[in-house]
Amino acid sequence: MTHDLLSALRPLLTAEAAAEAYASGGDPRDLEQTVWLRLLERLESHGPPRAPEDWLRRAVRAESRRARRTTRRERPYGTEPADATTPTPEQRVLATARHRALREAVARLPGRCPRLLQALLSPKDLTYREIAGELGISQGSLGPERSRCLGCLRRLLTPEVAPHEARG
Repeated sequence: MTHDLLSALRPLLTAEAAAEAYASGGDPRDLEQTVWLRLLERLESHGPPRAPEDWLRRAVRAESRRARRTTRRERPYGTEPADATTPTPEQRVLATARHRALREAVARLPGRCPRLLQALLSPKDLTYREIAGELGISQGSLGPERSRCLGCLRRLLTPEVAPHEARG
């Protein structure tokens, strides 16, 4: 009886779900699937309904109302739950390791370069005037000296950050 009942109700359910799904803003196939599940649960617990067509229409409308209520209550997140702007623990560890390697490389630089680059990397965000006053050099020589120090730092870091194998 179950197979015959399902075969007989399929066209009616398809039509009812298509008509009701538009009002609920859902997909008719999802509505169909939910009603099929409710029918199978009913068959298991109470047996077949006395008037299957009427039961099916009521079930489609009830599921459609439930879907509308759910849609009204649900609100989208303002941002993604896993916010991409917040670094993951792995990203924080890697960033810390990069910062440590950079500071160690800066400390190995010759002459005034370590003090100059530490002042440039300072969280205080010092101006050129403040850095020149701190280092006791003219403000005009900071730019050229910074370029020389960054060149030294680049040569010092190249072996550490160079790719180990050919790309392509």
